[in-house]
Formats: sequence, C-alpha cells, structure tokens
Amino acid sequence: MNKNLRPAVIAGNWKMNKTPAEATALIEDMKPLVANANCDVVVCVPYVDLQAALDATKGSNIRVGAENVHWAKSGAFTGEISAEMLTSMGVEYVIIGHSERRTYFGETDATVNQRVRAALDAGMTVILCVGEVKEERLSGITDEVVAVQTKLDLAGVTADELKKVIIAYEPVWAIGTGLTATPAQAEETCGVIRKVLAGMYGADVADTVTIQYGGSMNAKNAAELLSQPNVDGGLIGGASLKPADFATIVAAASI
Repeated sequence: MNKNLRPAVIAGNWKMNKTPAEATALIEDMKPLVANANCDVVVCVPYVDLQAALDATKGSNIRVGAENVHWAKSGAFTGEISAEMLTSMGVEYVIIGHSERRTYFGETDATVNQRVRAALDAGMTVILCVGEVKEERLSGITDEVVAVQTKLDLAGVTADELKKVIIAYEPVWAIGTGLTATPAQAEETCGVIRKVLAGMYGADVADTVTIQYGGSMNAKNAAELLSQPNVDGGLIGGASLKPADFATIVAAASI
C-alpha cells in the first residue's frame, strides 16, 4: 500500500449468500469491528440484500455495492438491473467483470467495457476485476492477459473517469480454491497493471489508482499481501462473511 498516493479499499464480495435478514445481522456484527478503520470499507451484496444493507450501514463508515450491473438504462433484459436503478437506491459501488461472471455467464471484455461505461455514466465507483486462469499462469502469459483485459475493459474511459475505478487483480486459479498468489506474485502482477495504466494515462495518474488483490485474501495472509507497494486493498470473498476475519483484514489495511 501507498496511502500517500491512493486510498486503501477493502471490499467484501458476498456472492450468492445471505437473505436480507441475515445481511442485516451480519452488518450489525461487523459495524463495531470496523468502525475505526483507516481505509475504505465496502460490502458488495446480492440484489435482494441491497436495501437491507443500505439501512444497516446508515450512519456508519461502511459503503454498499452491487455485484453486477447491466449496460442498458432500461429495456427488454429480463432479470437484469441498471446503474440508474442502483444509484436511485443509494448504491455507490459495483463489481464488474468478476471471473465467475466471465466463466459462468459468458461475459466478455466487450460487455465488461459496456458495463463499466454505464456505471461511470451513472456516477458509480467501479471495482473492475481482471486476472488469469491457471493455464495462462503456467504458460507464462499472465502479464499479457491482464494487460489486454485492462486495456479492453477501460476502453474509452478518460483519466478523469479513472478516479472512479478500482481495479481488482483476481487470479482465477486462486478464487474459491484455497490457493493464494504469493505476496511476490501479487505485487508483480499488480505492478504490471499499474504499468499498463501508466502507458494509457501517464505515470502520475496510474499512481493514484487503487489496485486490490482478490484471490483468497484472508485473515492470515492479509497483512503480508497488503505490505506490498502495489497492493492497495482486497476484494474479499469467503472471509467477508465472517465479521471477525473481515475486521482483521480491514485492520491490516488500516496500518
């Protein structure tokens, strides 16, 4: 982390977990544990939990995000949610391009870019996910993969708009597998992403962008991962459903 240049952000990705009542209870348990955080704290929850999360976090330091968004403002897109629908509720953040969306639901860099555009146009803060699969890591093309994703996903995004973008490096092979990139691997690839941003927007702009690590960061490994210069926070999966563990990660980012 380098808080002199950019904010540290710890965001929970609840995925398909928790009813509204369970979401309220989880956030109530979480609030006192992260109240003194010296970093930004976000919970990204399922659509049905958004209002419960907004109500439960009111007056606290926890912000609320959605787990996906559609690129259109309205129309015949059964089951989808627009950015305007989210912002009308008070939702500030949205995860876009998570590997599970890419793997299971056919999202491409083209549709990710469309979603990024829609979210930014609506004034939301985007958590943009990029990362390589195991075969790409083993083939030694991680740098090329994340570079292409970053460039395509941010196509048309201006330097000013980039102020509302957080990038989450998520090695696909480390999501839900119990595997984690080493601190050196996380630092190396987050550094590659920052170099790509420098090529697109200039080094001064790239230095202000928060880049999270999102591959099975947990209470035990968070401090070491967050000690890396280019790792500015985490997009947290399973540990975000455990208040004490999530609070430990937030504490590690608050140093």
